[in-house]
Amino acid sequence: MHSSSNRPSHGGGHPHENHERDRSDSAGAHPHARDYSKTPLVVTWEVTQACELACDHCRASAKPERHPEELSLDEATELFRQVATFDPQPFFVFTGGDPLQRPDVFDLLERAVDVGVTPSITPATTPQLDRQAIERFADIGVNRMALSLDGATAESHDQFRGESGTFETAIEAAEHAADLGLSIQINTTVTASTVDELPAIADRVEDLGAAMWEVFFLVPLGRGAALEQITPGRAREVMEWLYRRGTDAPFRIITVEAPFYRRVARELQSEAGSSAGAVGTTGAGNGFVFVSHTGEVYPSGFLPESAGNVRETPLPELYRNDGLMEQLRARESFDGPCGDCVVTAECGGSRSRAFAATGTPTGSDPLCPWATEEG
Repeated sequence: MHSSSNRPSHGGGHPHENHERDRSDSAGAHPHARDYSKTPLVVTWEVTQACELACDHCRASAKPERHPEELSLDEATELFRQVATFDPQPFFVFTGGDPLQRPDVFDLLERAVDVGVTPSITPATTPQLDRQAIERFADIGVNRMALSLDGATAESHDQFRGESGTFETAIEAAEHAADLGLSIQINTTVTASTVDELPAIADRVEDLGAAMWEVFFLVPLGRGAALEQITPGRAREVMEWLYRRGTDAPFRIITVEAPFYRRVARELQSEAGSSAGAVGTTGAGNGFVFVSHTGEVYPSGFLPESAGNVRETPLPELYRNDGLMEQLRARESFDGPCGDCVVTAECGGSRSRAFAATGTPTGSDPLCPWATEEG
């Protein structure tokens, strides 16, 4: 989930088996013969910002109360119709907050299916995520459910999230999904406090039978701004490990807000004499687009610069023609190391992290392992 997904369980997941799959070695190629200037790979809709949890890393700083100006059922249905007009159709993700905080969430899912959009969902791990809810997801035809694990044990996961019981709820939800035949992915946030548990979390992902592991490199936004990030050098080590772990894993590994994973993978492939092709990635406004609970359209849930509102302008028009979106696709115009980098065309750095660090979406990504040495 790309995630925005895009952070785990609160706006950014990309719960799809084929998300970010790119087997082409040419820098300008796109998965599924998709031109990202015309059609995104992933559309994520923040169904609501309401959530019973108050996780320490939440981008949205979610609160229990719903916003009075959320898109209505009919307005959301119009959004689904707009998504259905993209060709090829993007993956569509219901996220939040917690989608289950909307009493009409199952009606929304059914409407999406009725207009020809196959939704995925990233529910929060609250008591509402019980077997009955998951059974309804499966019956409606949800493509995939994403669950967050930020620790390999209840102690470490619940401590990171600041909420007791969330680990147990996630494990039980995964087991219910397996019983019901609903595909799952696991989302994990990488920070200085979680990074050492990644190998054990990967084992959990395998034990749970997940189809995908989405590894999200923290963007310091919302409550997440108070968390300690890893260093660029550590990020490179983690990505090298992720690539090697993924070569024989029964699940797919994708990274979110860390597009330089492509460069890491290519270097490791070159060392091994492999021609497996590049790992894929989408970027803010370049393959990925985020629609807020009130209809505002952003390049990413972590890049709070609006391109407009779907209540006034159709999503395809905003995605294709807004000046900010076009700027984010013109990677040669980026500032500093990201603009000068030899792999800008296929990486471009995290625009969300660049914005958080520099105040401009065209700045350089401070987590990139090459930014200092090439700047």
